[in-house]
Amino acid sequence: MRFLRVVMTAAVAVWTVCSVVGHASSHREAPITALDHKADITDFYAFVSYAPGDSTKVTLILCVDPLIETDNGPNWSPFDPEILYEIKVDNNNDAVEDVVFQFKFTTEQRLPNLFQVYAGAGTGITAPGNSPTPVPPGTLIVPPQISSFSSPGLGQRQRYTVTMVKGGVSTPLTNGAPLFVVPSNVGPRTMNYAALFNSAIYSVGSGFRVFAGTTDDPFWIDLGGAFDTLNLRSTVAPGVLSAVQDAAEQNFAPDQVSGFAVNSIAIEVPITMLTRTGNIEPASSPAATIGTWGTTSRPRTTVRRSPLPAQSAGVYHQIQRLANPLINELIIGTGFKDRFSMDQPKNDAQFAAFFLDPALARVLNAATGGVLTIPPPQRTDLLPLVTYAPPIAATGTSSGPIADLLRLNTGVAPTPAANQNRLGLLGGDPAGFPNGRRLGDDAVDVALRAVAGVFNPAFNISPNNKLGDGVNVNDKAYRSSFPYLAYAPNGRNHRHIDPGEPGCTAGAGAACPSN
Repeated sequence: MRFLRVVMTAAVAVWTVCSVVGHASSHREAPITALDHKADITDFYAFVSYAPGDSTKVTLILCVDPLIETDNGPNWSPFDPEILYEIKVDNNNDAVEDVVFQFKFTTEQRLPNLFQVYAGAGTGITAPGNSPTPVPPGTLIVPPQISSFSSPGLGQRQRYTVTMVKGGVSTPLTNGAPLFVVPSNVGPRTMNYAALFNSAIYSVGSGFRVFAGTTDDPFWIDLGGAFDTLNLRSTVAPGVLSAVQDAAEQNFAPDQVSGFAVNSIAIEVPITMLTRTGNIEPASSPAATIGTWGTTSRPRTTVRRSPLPAQSAGVYHQIQRLANPLINELIIGTGFKDRFSMDQPKNDAQFAAFFLDPALARVLNAATGGVLTIPPPQRTDLLPLVTYAPPIAATGTSSGPIADLLRLNTGVAPTPAANQNRLGLLGGDPAGFPNGRRLGDDAVDVALRAVAGVFNPAFNISPNNKLGDGVNVNDKAYRSSFPYLAYAPNGRNHRHIDPGEPGCTAGAGAACPSN
């Protein structure tokens, strides 16, 4: 926070918090993952499935590889076969995983002589009558449009395995057929991306569904306004939303993550497989709340042997973990971020000083001359984010150690999509962040207000409870059923919604402000 100066106005200081929360979704939030983007977890989500008929299940989503451009050929952005991707669940309040879902990927190059990994057009394109020898006229040159995972133009094809580890027993989850990865959405001539997406939703085992592929980045924020040294758009200055703006399902600043993709892994799991009792517990039960997080890990040693495949050996070492969308980015000091990324939640007591007396809140209080008041330490109002505590966990639940877990009370009924509030618990929606996290929960605004102390009723006042960046919705509508993620942007025709362009809210409405 060295850019803060005593001479700053209260308005700019309020925006300071908005800007720091700007990477709350954890795109490149630690030095180690800024250099290893394939292992960079951008977001993690956990929520009781809200599609009709699915409320006895939990959906867990791990997004990696930030800011993918779907027009970035000729190799695009596959999952890294060297990485072990894991989704972990603690169900007995000790911050140690009790259920783990492991995802491993393999890559097959089916068109090794072609200059790019995907090719297709219509029903195919053949050599014309003047084709030079030795290729005779009528020879198929360009394969038909890619519409299935057996299409010949799908030169780079990935498949994956899913293994559930529970009680020390590893159980492969399979439907008896390969599980294929949805590739990048190259463009409408090359592939029928929607057909690939929909055919890649697999039922595996009793009540489980899985999905993996390149999708729309479900996060949203005004990145440019945040990182141009706090150059906030005038429409939402000074970082405090009006009542009308706060209630609106529209954007008042550009979503500068629009048009980008990520690689997403999703799994839908019966609640009975996740609770320690094996039952669907009521919200009032101490056994109803689980703690969830995602990790990426690499083998200890990898040797590049081009033109032969890389060869890896040794045990896996964790590169990154992510649970709550604000902890490492907003709370942990820069000099500790890599250590936090590679450590285990059960050891988070070493970071307690960051959790319970965050420096950022003190900077805000000081820079505004006390206009924005904050709770005194120890910040017990932040305990629901780092322990099993109300209003997420039921009264009487063992708090467990201080640990960054995304806690989800599986007994809270899901809110139908049409009735969800982007502010989750703060907006009176009990099934939203920080009770788990849905794709449509506004992590930036909720995290910003949480740091300002609004979980303490005495500090749930303006301006604390109206802080925001002016970006309230994603640029694409989410699906209403598993895997809930939106289609990846079309590589040929996509665009980023930039300042000054028309269509600030999901490509519609007024122009985005540029200043």
